[in-house]
Amino acid sequence: MDAITAFREERERLNEIVLKYGQKDIKRFFNLDSSVYKDGALPAKTKELLGLVGSLVLRCDDCILYHTIRCCEEGVTDEEFEETMTIGLIVGGSITIPHLRRAFKHWEELKVKQQEE
Repeated sequence: MDAITAFREERERLNEIVLKYGQKDIKRFFNLDSSVYKDGALPAKTKELLGLVGSLVLRCDDCILYHTIRCCEEGVTDEEFEETMTIGLIVGGSITIPHLRRAFKHWEELKVKQQEE
């Protein structure tokens, strides 16, 4: 199983556990997290790019991977992805470089997967 598929399956499984035990406030937060990325004044594609920058700056590999996957699903181009990562690098500084490397590796894997489908 590749890393992206494993991530998706584990995320789904762990979210089910959290929601099984989570009370009203946790469920509200999860719902809010899902709803803010939908089309609104900003398109979903732009919101995913913003989420990616925030995740890179915060150095959260799970979030970076999630938003990288969503960016691919939203039709982000290689150029848009690269510019977004550049903004994250400028804001976050050199400490984000290891996360940037992994994000580009996952981006490349997603693009290959897309071509195979």
